[in-house]
Amino acid sequence: MSKDKETLIKTEQEVHENPLLALPVDGDSELKEFLVEYAGKKLDNEEVTVNMIAEVLALDFPEFAFAYAEENFLRGYQLGLEDAECLKRELQSNKN
Repeated sequence: MSKDKETLIKTEQEVHENPLLALPVDGDSELKEFLVEYAGKKLDNEEVTVNMIAEVLALDFPEFAFAYAEENFLRGYQLGLEDAECLKRELQSNKN
């Protein structure tokens, strides 16, 4: 690799961090306003982030959090299987 190209190396922690979770939430809908107010009171914090709301939901409504997590896992698993199938077909077509 040439010296003029900078290689970006991420740590494992950086790979697993989602910067969107640290953003403060604007209450631009009735539901958001309720969630921000509820999480703010529960955590005694005026500036509520998406991550804070997720944590409060996981504590106070774990069934909801589990349902979302399960759906996310299944969609990711399905996507992985589809990718593997596409790769298999591509490799077979390149062989021929």
